[in-house]
Amino acid sequence: MKLLSRARDSALQDRLVWQCASLLLAYPDDGLVQRLDTVDELLGHVSGPGSGLLARTAAALRARDPMAAAAHYVETFDMRRRATMYLTYWTAGDTRNRGREMLTFATAYRDAGVEPPHQEAPDYLPVVLEFAATVAPESGRRLLAEHRVPIDVLRGALADANSPYEHTVTAVCQTLPAATDQDVRRAQHLAASGPPAEAVGLQPFTLTVPPKRAGGRA
Repeated sequence: MKLLSRARDSALQDRLVWQCASLLLAYPDDGLVQRLDTVDELLGHVSGPGSGLLARTAAALRARDPMAAAAHYVETFDMRRRATMYLTYWTAGDTRNRGREMLTFATAYRDAGVEPPHQEAPDYLPVVLEFAATVAPESGRRLLAEHRVPIDVLRGALADANSPYEHTVTAVCQTLPAATDQDVRRAQHLAASGPPAEAVGLQPFTLTVPPKRAGGRA
């Protein structure tokens, strides 16, 4: 019984981390302050190193002027291909494969009883995190674990940019199975070669995180 209780506690902690991360990685629009207030409330229930990491991102966002926060976000995630949060952008080398991989996300959402969001692509990391936190934890965990390598590449790109968002992505990585040597090699290869050059039209639950701006790069 104690093992089951610890497992449930761990699963709940992961869901809290995912929800906080989803809110922190969202575009800092007019709802930023409200989302940061929600993060602060949730962090009161988060234990372990993830709490401190998420709090560092939240503090950095609170310290920025809203316009500066928005400009920094665009510079971080839109102007750096290595920092894309569209997970299938890293794993599919052509448009047909990428469409099939995004269908995997959409199917997981529908199997859990929700429709994929219309405002955003189903493989967008904040969307996946919110799905894992609030809809289907096991299915969401599987999607995140299967895309551990792209998430690791993203973390490395944010670390290289000295971005406060790196702390949040690190907290997400801590909820996933440890990276294998093969994962590390794949991440290093992707970081060196960059994501696939092709882009496809994205056909993206009701989200609490705002959608990507129109014209944003995948």
